Amino acid sequence: MKNVLDLIAMILVLVGGVNWGLVGAFNFNVVDAIFGAGSIVSAVVYILVGVSAIYGAFVFFKD
Repeated sequence: MKNVLDLIAMILVLVGGVNWGLVGAFNFNVVDAIFGAGSIVSAVVYILVGVSAIYGAFVFFKD
């Protein structure tokens, strides 16, 4: 890990990946279960996961 931002982005991408895996395998959405389906907090989590994935793509392909 290069810095704290990289670590946070990696954790959020992992959370998103695990969540999508659970949705696909068991139709269980962890984010919605914790924060409520359609809540503002859930939307913020999804946005942060998406931004982290974009950030991660730039970091991965930077070199």
